[in-house]
Parts: sequence; structure tokens; C-alpha cells
Amino acid sequence: MSTVSPQAGTPLAATPQELAERALELSRADGAVVLVDENTTANLRWANNTLTTNGMSGTRRVTVISTVRGAQGVSAAVVTRSGVDLGTLEALVRESERAAQEAGPAEDAQPLLGSADAGAGGSSAWDREPGATSIDVFASFAPALGSAFESAAAAGQLLFGYAEHTLTSTFLATSSGLRLRHDQPAGRVELNAKSPDFERTAWTGAQTRDFADIDVADLGAQLAQRLEWQKRRIDLPAGRYETLLPPSAVADLAIYQFWTSSARDAADGRTVFSKAGGGTRVGERIGVPGLRIWSDPNAPGMECTPFNIAYASSSSQSVFDNGLPLASTDWVTDGVLSNLLTTRHSAASTGLAVTPAVDNLLIDGGGTASLEEMTQNTDRGLLLTCLWYIREVDPQSLLLTGLTRDGVYLVEGGEVTGVVNNFRFNESPTDLISRVTEIGRQEFCLPREWNDYFTRSAVPAMRIPDFNMSSVSKAS
Repeated sequence: MSTVSPQAGTPLAATPQELAERALELSRADGAVVLVDENTTANLRWANNTLTTNGMSGTRRVTVISTVRGAQGVSAAVVTRSGVDLGTLEALVRESERAAQEAGPAEDAQPLLGSADAGAGGSSAWDREPGATSIDVFASFAPALGSAFESAAAAGQLLFGYAEHTLTSTFLATSSGLRLRHDQPAGRVELNAKSPDFERTAWTGAQTRDFADIDVADLGAQLAQRLEWQKRRIDLPAGRYETLLPPSAVADLAIYQFWTSSARDAADGRTVFSKAGGGTRVGERIGVPGLRIWSDPNAPGMECTPFNIAYASSSSQSVFDNGLPLASTDWVTDGVLSNLLTTRHSAASTGLAVTPAVDNLLIDGGGTASLEEMTQNTDRGLLLTCLWYIREVDPQSLLLTGLTRDGVYLVEGGEVTGVVNNFRFNESPTDLISRVTEIGRQEFCLPREWNDYFTRSAVPAMRIPDFNMSSVSKAS
């Protein structure tokens, strides 16, 4: 085990497990939770059909959550620091304890979880070294990217973009005996194609666990087709249009709905999931028949942490629930709202099941059509590429506003006939799933707006008969 040098007083390198165990030894609080995140990232960047940079980085973050019993109840505080070693660990622990002593009673206080609560998570992997990625993850991707540069140059197009692969090992330990660990790989690629005069631009992206499944040639072909479509431009006014939302746009809207589906907020009457007269809308129909929205930590290709990790308490998560086992959870079943985000505390107060957030999102409506097939079956409508700058306007209806980006295409007689201007939209994702007239096949996709925070989604394209393009935008 790493120790402090008696001569120089300099802490030697410590493993994440040693830091977690030592923090618990140092703690004088009534209860403690320690989270250690070991992160390595490899990335590539390119511009003008040329690879510009590649690099590796690594970080370690330590979070100490202290709980203190007082006359009025249990209080808690969270302190997180990067670059912590054995020599600076005690200062972090003491800071967390002081903050807990100064805090008021925690409404969400619950007993900390112990080894008997581990469920399927277990601690069998606790002693292994943290995982790490390397630049080798791009071994097949980089040559394919080079070929894409050549194809783009031959077609008079420019490629820009970014690829990133991260592996995060999270170690969770509690003073009540729980020891859990999870290694999470995550990858994403974003690719932009532009005309030499920069007047035409197109975007595509993909999520991945290891870059072995990224078809760069296919992504490049999609972009080339979209730039070709943009050679003809048609200006359209604001209004309601039949609109094809590709999976990326559906994911961005659905993720926002997921993030705001707190049972506590709903029970307090503050959200679209609040029931008139009090309570929540769990059990009510909010989507079309056949629609399922769910999360599953074991979903193939989107595997994620099988236990709850909470770095702070909020209406939808609790630091006292760290380590709670996660399972496949339906949020909408056959169009009916079946669960909302709960903590142990909010589940008890609302009478709902304990259903913490899971770090992926899946949607299926039973459809089998690809976006291309849906386009071919469109008499007249709009085909979007993606959405961005999404913001909430009204939480009680979940009305969102935002902009279209990188290509809105006019479809006439089953064919794309040109590109139109961008729009600002005003829509509620909860309302959209009740109006959708066609749901395509489920596909892995990368959300455009939220991919810094949420990459694991598998959703279909959707046809909305009257999507509200509220105003024309000058954004490109």
C-alpha cells in the first residue's frame, strides 16, 4: 500500500482503491461515501481534410460525502477535488466534514448502503487496476478517416471534425461496507463537411464503445449527399410543417424530457408530469399506443453503470442512494407513463417505485422503416439534420425552443428537392409523442446538443404532422 515518505514528506502514488479506503479511515463523520473517478481520454481532430492534432489526457477526481447526525436530523455535504493524493486527502475529508456540520438537515436522508445492498453489482472487480484507453483505439478508424479525406478532396469538399474515446473507472466505497467499481468506455465522432466557399455545411455523428463499429465511408457518403442537396435553396416562411425528425433530433428532445422527469417535482405540481389536482401522471397515457421509452444498464452496445452514482442531491437523485442497484426501467410503456425519476426518499413520499436514473435511453415504437424510406413516403415535408441551443420555455408543458442546424431539406414527392432556411422551433417532446404519426426503426445515434453529457441513446426517427417552426432563423 502507498505510504508517505518519512524523510521528504512526499506522498507516493496511490491507487484509487487506496485513496478510497484511506479517506474512510480518516473520516470522523457518522457516515461517509467516497467516489474516485480515474479517467483517460484519447482524441483526434481534423480540419480541411487534414489531421491536425491527436492526444491523450488523464485525470483523477475524488469526491467525499460526509453525513453527520444532529438534533434536527442527518446533514450531508459533498466536496470534490482533482489531483488529490495521500498527502492532500485528509484536508479534503475535513473540508467535507465541516461542510456537513454547517449544513441543515437533509430532507432526503436515508441509511447508507452496505455490502448486503450491492445486488448484482458486487465487489468482485474492486481490486483490479483502473481501466485505460489509448490512441490505439483509433487503429482502424484513422486509416478510414484518411480515405474519407481523399474522397472529400476529389469531390471538392472539406471535412472537419473530432473523435474522442474515454474510459472512466469509478470506485465507490461507503463507511457501511459497500465496495463497487465500474469501467465505462464511451466514444463519439462528429464530422462536418463544407463546400470550399463555406456556404454549404452538413453534419453527422455517431456514438461508439470502441470505434470498431464506425463506418467512416458511410458517414462521408451521407455528408456528400447532403452537400449535393444544398446546391438548390428554397426559402420558406415560419409555420407548421410535416417534419421528419432524425434519430439525433429525437434523442436530444427525449433526453431533455428524461432529465426533467423528477417524481418529486411532478408531485409538487411543477412539471408536465404533474397531475391536475395533485400527484403525478404515472398511469396516464402520454404517448401513442405501442411507444416504449426505457433505460437498461445491460442494453447491448449501450452498457452503463449498473449501480447508482450521485455526486449531489437534487429532486431526482440523492447522495444517500449511492450504490443502489439499477435495473431495466420503463419510463413509458405502450404510450402510458409508467415511472418517473425517484430517490428512496421521493419514492416513499409519492408512493412510486424506487427508480433512479440509468445512463442510457432507448425508444421503440415497433417501426421498421429507415429514415430514407420514411423520406420516400413523404409527399411534402421537411427533413431535419439536427437541433441545437435547446432551452426550456415552460416547465409545466415542457415547451422547448431551439434552432435547426446544418441542413433543413424540403421533401417533395418522396425526394429531397433542396435545402431551406433554418428555423426556430417551439415544441414539447411530451406533446410530440402524443402526435407522432410514424415511428421508424430504432437506431444507435449521437445526440447533437447533449453529447458532451449523454451519448448512449438508441431511438427511431419520427414523423410529426405539424411541427411548429415558429420563426425563420439566420443561423447556419
